[in-house]
Amino acid sequence: MKWNDLFDIFQKQGLKLLSGLLVLAVGSFLVRWLLKISRRYIEKIKIDPTLGSFLNNLIRLLLYLIVILTAANVMGIPLTSIITLIGTAGVAISLALQGALSNLVGGAMLLLLKPIKVGEYVKINDADSGIEGTVKSVGSFYTELVMPDNRRISIPNSSLTNTPIINFSREGTRRQDLTFSVSYTADIDHVLSTLRAAAEDDKRILRDPAPVVYLSEHKDSSLAFLVRFWCRNEDYWDIRYDMMKNAKKALDKAGIEIPYPQMDVHIK
Repeated sequence: MKWNDLFDIFQKQGLKLLSGLLVLAVGSFLVRWLLKISRRYIEKIKIDPTLGSFLNNLIRLLLYLIVILTAANVMGIPLTSIITLIGTAGVAISLALQGALSNLVGGAMLLLLKPIKVGEYVKINDADSGIEGTVKSVGSFYTELVMPDNRRISIPNSSLTNTPIINFSREGTRRQDLTFSVSYTADIDHVLSTLRAAAEDDKRILRDPAPVVYLSEHKDSSLAFLVRFWCRNEDYWDIRYDMMKNAKKALDKAGIEIPYPQMDVHIK
């Protein structure tokens, strides 16, 4: 083979390679442009944010797949060869992509069953080590949560379909149970009326169902009273901290002692 022949082959293949790279560059630009249009259209028709997030991720995946296949074809790689190669290596690819495919199916299940939606506050796994946060997006493969300290965490969709999910936002209201300890010498009825009045003074606490107070436990050095009430989700933490403060002030004003832990020791 002469040098001229090698140069001609290199020139032809080089042109195909450059053409393929050009297709990739232009295709990537067009994909970004089309994604902006699709996002605007989805926002315009006021589709469910969770569904919109999933569709955007799915559209991005399909568009980039089309660009890659087109670039490969321009480089001289026949699509039939690519399909044959994928079919031949199907088992290996399915094993390699097992996690990704399960996440994709998990995303579809989350979209279909809707246990969570964008903007809802949820807890993943009901154990003490569970993750709490606001749902930022439900993607094709991962769901993003923004935690209370503004950290963002990505959770594989497949794990969400096999894990308990506590949704704090779905019902619109939440119940709170606060416990206050008083001395054994305190008058029980007086304590009940004092704590009930402290709860009823806060206008953010719902009246239906009305707040209730119970003597819940006889502890070693105190009586425990449970204050139970309902509030709106957006008021949950503010009311909790305010009620802790207001109940303490009310008990002090009523002359009701909040005892320190104590122990009687008998020496023989």
